[in-house]
Amino acid sequence: MATTVIEKKKHTYEDYLETPENERYELIEGELLMTPSPVPGHQRISGKLEFELRRFVTENDLGEVFDAPCDVYLDNDNVVQPDILFISKERLNIIGEKNIQGAPDLVIEIISESTAYRDFVQKKKLYAKSGVKEYWIVIPEEEEIEIYILKNNTCTFHKTYGKDEILESLSLKDLKIELKNIF
Repeated sequence: MATTVIEKKKHTYEDYLETPENERYELIEGELLMTPSPVPGHQRISGKLEFELRRFVTENDLGEVFDAPCDVYLDNDNVVQPDILFISKERLNIIGEKNIQGAPDLVIEIISESTAYRDFVQKKKLYAKSGVKEYWIVIPEEEEIEIYILKNNTCTFHKTYGKDEILESLSLKDLKIELKNIF
């Protein structure tokens, strides 16, 4: 019996630019992936986290905070739209006219059923390879945030913070977020 080989087309940034403007896509390792609109609970958590992060960054003149949808061009095969990202003052030059051109210092992803594998596996590897220093994965159902740090070109687990704890960032010294105000 003959076997059929189905060849997947490897997409590039140029293909990504051709996607419909009213739909969200990400390009991960050449695979074009549609990203569904976030649900209200996701948006609520994202808004509260972004508010705390933006307040801290602005008060301390540390850089800039962006939220989705904002294209982060990592290379010709990888363009992502993190839920929230931070770029330090020293690296503001990666902010282009149409996208962020390089790895942010901090990336925050809020998982949903449809993005869990992408956030926990694909993006974690991609962010490590690209040089993201700190990666937070927010798990709404568990009311937890897992923090990973870049160590030896690997995204290494640092700590899980629960709803009743105060999250402390490694890359943003003195940032403390009471998670009971987020969940």
